[in-house]
Amino acid sequence: MQRRQSSKHSKQPLRVHDSNQTDLSAWRKEGSINTEKTVQNQQSPSDDSKHNSLEQAVRFFEKVQDRVSLKKSEGLQKHLSTVESIGLERGLPPEVFDPLLTVALSGKLADTVNTRLLKSLVPASVIPESSVVSSVSWLCVSKCTSNVQLLFLRWLITMFDFIDRKEQLHALYGFFFSFIHDEKLCPYVCHLLYLLTKKENVKPFRVRRLLDLQAKTGMQPHLQALLSLYKVFRPELMSITLPGKMKTYFKNSEAPWKAAINAVRRRNQANSPISQALCLGTTQPQSRKRKWNAQLIIPASSANAQNLVGNSEKNSANDFFPVEQLQAFTQLVENIHCLEFPSQMGSVLTNPLLLHYMNCIKDESIYLRLYYWMGQTLQEECTWCVVENSQYEQEFKDFLEIIYKAECFLQEGFSSCEEFLCRSLPLWDGSCCRSQILRLMSWIPLSSFSEMKSHICDPLAQLFFTSSLYFKCSVLECLKELLQNWLNWHVVRLDSESDYQFRSLNTTLSGLVDGIAELIHFVGWISTVALRLENNCTFLLYFILDFYEIVCDMYLKYNLPLLIMPPAGVFYPALLSMDSVSLNQLCYIMYRYRTNLVAAKENELTKKKKQQFKFSSHTYQEYNQYIIAMVGCLWTSNVFQKDNHPQGVRLDDELLKKTGVQEFKNSFNIVYHPAMMGYAAHFLQQACPDDPTFNFSLIKGKKWNWYLDYLYAQGLEGLKLFVESSINRVSQASQNKARNVEV
Repeated sequence: MQRRQSSKHSKQPLRVHDSNQTDLSAWRKEGSINTEKTVQNQQSPSDDSKHNSLEQAVRFFEKVQDRVSLKKSEGLQKHLSTVESIGLERGLPPEVFDPLLTVALSGKLADTVNTRLLKSLVPASVIPESSVVSSVSWLCVSKCTSNVQLLFLRWLITMFDFIDRKEQLHALYGFFFSFIHDEKLCPYVCHLLYLLTKKENVKPFRVRRLLDLQAKTGMQPHLQALLSLYKVFRPELMSITLPGKMKTYFKNSEAPWKAAINAVRRRNQANSPISQALCLGTTQPQSRKRKWNAQLIIPASSANAQNLVGNSEKNSANDFFPVEQLQAFTQLVENIHCLEFPSQMGSVLTNPLLLHYMNCIKDESIYLRLYYWMGQTLQEECTWCVVENSQYEQEFKDFLEIIYKAECFLQEGFSSCEEFLCRSLPLWDGSCCRSQILRLMSWIPLSSFSEMKSHICDPLAQLFFTSSLYFKCSVLECLKELLQNWLNWHVVRLDSESDYQFRSLNTTLSGLVDGIAELIHFVGWISTVALRLENNCTFLLYFILDFYEIVCDMYLKYNLPLLIMPPAGVFYPALLSMDSVSLNQLCYIMYRYRTNLVAAKENELTKKKKQQFKFSSHTYQEYNQYIIAMVGCLWTSNVFQKDNHPQGVRLDDELLKKTGVQEFKNSFNIVYHPAMMGYAAHFLQQACPDDPTFNFSLIKGKKWNWYLDYLYAQGLEGLKLFVESSINRVSQASQNKARNVEV
């Protein structure tokens, strides 16, 4: 398809992008007359005035031949102010970039004017690639000063995602690389090369030049970034070891344009009746804030949607398939070997097909680019780390939500999110973006938990202890999801031993066990303290026991040689709870602990070879202490005499008699227990309808067995499993089935 020419060579009058115009086809195709008429019909008189003023200003700059003094030329002052006001307020249409870039880089005007022009070049929609290529050619003739060159590179990096295509720009890779030895320009050249680099760009001579430069200047972040990307594409060309930690590789290039892009984006968003699309290839790109669409949505692809049909035959002859044409899963399967990812790696996050590709193809360059982009974005847009962004909290929430959904799709976390959490949690107030931050925490990889524990757990614990009950429950739910994700990760990779060892940084099983044990102990500690702070709140206890429902079944359900009993500060509040749900949940948890421990003991005795892991005798001892306490409490009514746990409820008879409580030994059995008295009273109403006294002592003998059946019929399945597996007074058939073996 024939590309649109700049206004310098076009016979058509200049057309200014109206604020209500969000369909970019008017700027992409010569013949889109209907859309232009719609825009013109919507224009107000003030719009027409600005349209004419911008057209006059561009014509003025096109005719500039000799150096003009800003102070002495009222015309230059007037037209420069016009470009600045329109560019910074509503953005400039594509046609004006070619003449304005030309005059800014040609050296015809003073640096003051050139700088102001470059700072006002904010697009309302897209920037034609031909205009960028034409402006780059001016760098060859050395007409502009080094300061203007540097500002132009910063502009090019900032506006990279607004350029409508990248093919010709990629062809200039060698030209940009030639500036690598310029000390002043080097950081920005490396940044631009990082965005442009493909595998075919990585050549031995370029690797040598970068390594030589590194030897002279030291390990600079921008050099490390480019070398890291080169090593991913061509590892055989680089024998050096680069630091594995992700850093902020590049300096911020967008400061002069940030506020203007925000203003243009918000103005277009407020006036736009068109919904914003999330996926590539569904709509044409919208006005964006740097690397995002409107409303902080991930960028659409860089190529024009209308160019896809015209270029389909051309692309079929090439050895790559552009993601802009990827519309169905069948296309992904057919072209997976020649798929070319977009320059805007952030667009991957909202495209399920590209996320499928990331799961199938282990291309480290994709992750490297994506992590860099995401790390930079999270750092710059964090609403509680950057004061000026506090008004954009909802947009930041939406962005974090998109990242979380991508992590759920991939079933793994992003390393840039880990680093963001490490940096931002100490500054977090626990309120801003709470749901999104806790969700991201649930995807922290197990391999990095130990080294990140002090950066995440310590600030999280401080917030946990000083925040509301709801926040405490939210954190416990998040940590439960984190444990669940780790265990699922372990099970999936256990199916393939080679893949398990390749992908895991903790290549030994002991590293896996230690990391999970640290998390469980941490949750046990904060749960114990939280129950004291919240007076053993039933709502909080539910979330704590929900966590231990996963812990109690790790050996059998997840094939992990680890079982950790809940601390006494959790067990006893649940055992003495006034809520039947908590008591029933505890009974089920203890039943599953018993099942796992019995299975572990049997496997230990039957396996011929020595096991690498054995459960500690302390685990069996603590389990038996808890079982004695539960049976003594719920069944034999001697909890105060038999409980031998150091933190248990054993009390001397003399002290108990002083309480004045009659039948104190029966206070916590399944009849008199505060959590069960409602069931007992209702049972007596049915069993003894003529006795209005609610004499609980009548529940004995046959009525005791009837009462048990009544409790089981009320849905107390956990209590039933516990009684049948851990208490001897059941039917002989149940005894044979349960095989009550004390562990």
